[in-house]
Amino acid sequence: MSIRLDSSDKINLLNLSPLAMQDFLAELGEKPFRAKQLIQWIHQNRVDDFSMMSNISVSLRQKLTDIACIQLPEIAWEKVSEDGTHKWLLRLPDKNSVEMVFIPEKTRGTLCISSQVGCALDCSFCSTGKQGFSRNLTLGEILGQLQIAQRRLQIYPKTERPVITNIVFMGMGEPLLNFDNVVPAMDLMMDDMAYGLSKYRVTLSTSGVVPAMLRLKELSPAALAVSLHAPNNALRNQIVPLNKKYPLEVLMPVCRDYFEGHAKRVVTFEYVMLKGINDSPAQAEELVALLRTVPCKLNLIPFNPFPLTDYECSPMEDIRAFQKIVQTSGIHTTIRKTRGDDIDAACGQLVGKFLDRTRRNEKWLEKQQKD
Repeated sequence: MSIRLDSSDKINLLNLSPLAMQDFLAELGEKPFRAKQLIQWIHQNRVDDFSMMSNISVSLRQKLTDIACIQLPEIAWEKVSEDGTHKWLLRLPDKNSVEMVFIPEKTRGTLCISSQVGCALDCSFCSTGKQGFSRNLTLGEILGQLQIAQRRLQIYPKTERPVITNIVFMGMGEPLLNFDNVVPAMDLMMDDMAYGLSKYRVTLSTSGVVPAMLRLKELSPAALAVSLHAPNNALRNQIVPLNKKYPLEVLMPVCRDYFEGHAKRVVTFEYVMLKGINDSPAQAEELVALLRTVPCKLNLIPFNPFPLTDYECSPMEDIRAFQKIVQTSGIHTTIRKTRGDDIDAACGQLVGKFLDRTRRNEKWLEKQQKD
């Protein structure tokens, strides 16, 4: 099964949502049911050779061969951590690159995918943000990550083969700033004719783009995670600059009501643990007060260092003490196990290689050298 890397001017069918696929086929004089057949071949069966699509007419297969393709990003390199975590650097047609990580566990396999080339939000603890921003990923580049991971995991013997059970939009980029491509991608991930994942197993993580969160609530049943990282506006303004635009008094009511009417569904809050910054017992109590009325659970994430950062990870005893305070209040709180840090695949370490349109990396390095 080949992976086409150069489609020239052909239409990449990975970039078409089901509705767009219907419109495309209608232009070819084909009936709407052909779209479902193509979706199933491309996404569920991972077939990129039109001649193998046996329930599609020979004439349509020839048309597709002439004008269309199924183009995936190119694997620039792949690394496997000592703990079994996989990390891929994927090269895009414009020579930009993004990173993707697969984390195998006993009862689940989580694929962490990217939504943008870089990130414009500049969260202070994240190496991706320090690199700047180039562009949004297309629908095909998002789904291409999933297809590449599925294909690469096929190399394992069946009895040992890791299975992708969960997908999280926690890689490079702010997913809600690429709304028009991320939401159709999640729809296909949850479509029984495509990837067939449960709505509980596809999670979008946002820094708190409130207007897009409100749209997402109406359009997608996917799970939601919010990068919080601070219990008050003053500190969050420093760690997550987006907070200046959508402060906690705006963000938290949206989180509180996000799964209203769904008793078993809650928002996950992510909180990276930074030594001497946001990890004190007083800040834990402040966090409890902030979250008290929000149906939620909390993930405490040990900070993963990257070159030239001023932050350090909180000592594990401080993280456990923080957890105990929040957990005692009745908020389910877990400490995320660091995975893949030996290959820079841990949370906050994804960088990629891309053209920085913001010049943020250059400016940041200049500041570090002056300091």
